[in-house]
Amino acid sequence: MVKKERPHMEKTTIKTTTKQMITSEDVHLYYGSFEALHGISLDFAEHEITALIGPSGCGKSTYLRCLNRMNDLIPGVTINGSIQLEGKDIYAPKVDVVELRKRVGMVFQQPNPFPFNVYENVAYGLRLAGIRDKSILDERVETSLKQAAIWDEVKDNLYDSALSFSGGQQQRICVARVLAVQPEVILLDEPTSALDPISSAKIEDTLLNIHDKYTVIIVTHNMQQASRISDRTAFLLNGNLVEYDKTEKLFMNPEKEETSDYLNGKFG
Repeated sequence: MVKKERPHMEKTTIKTTTKQMITSEDVHLYYGSFEALHGISLDFAEHEITALIGPSGCGKSTYLRCLNRMNDLIPGVTINGSIQLEGKDIYAPKVDVVELRKRVGMVFQQPNPFPFNVYENVAYGLRLAGIRDKSILDERVETSLKQAAIWDEVKDNLYDSALSFSGGQQQRICVARVLAVQPEVILLDEPTSALDPISSAKIEDTLLNIHDKYTVIIVTHNMQQASRISDRTAFLLNGNLVEYDKTEKLFMNPEKEETSDYLNGKFG
């Protein structure tokens, strides 16, 4: 592939000092010959929430999907650079992608429960992993639904279709489905953008309550949401990482003019 020359932009790389769950270095992504990500370098610390912010089309979701190889499902995608999970290259030839996605779970923008009951939705990944012991399944389903702050709303209706619940409830069922397989990292791609404010607040509370056990990376357009729940924030623009810092520092005293302009609503 012939790479086109492009204007130079100084790269932003910030390394955190606590244990890193995911490290990415100089990640470039191409759709055919179009370069969508221009050398992203980011580290994600254990048991922190990191928000990825930026205007539509800036590369947030594209980058997020690199972290559990969801972009493998898109024809014509080429990815260069390094992404490691606890020091091991997730793009190495012998990596089991199914196992990777158990360790790095994902919640999507639109709630996507499977068309069967709540219990089987949450138990789905456990059954795929070969767990058949009903006592184990029962315990993991209940624990996961409690972690996702939805147990009290569904405990008497576990065998009703997950599709019969509200959008906000469906999204928390999807969070529970991810939690049931006990991942180390949870990726969320605008998980509250289709929800009402009350449901959004419940998702935020869930993330705050579980992030002492998981590393959470969330794409959001909601600046208030990023400031409320994240420990660190990365600002992306046109496929570049512009700035990455502790959330309070980035929101209160950004170093880059582009970051300040975006946070002040001058574009985006």
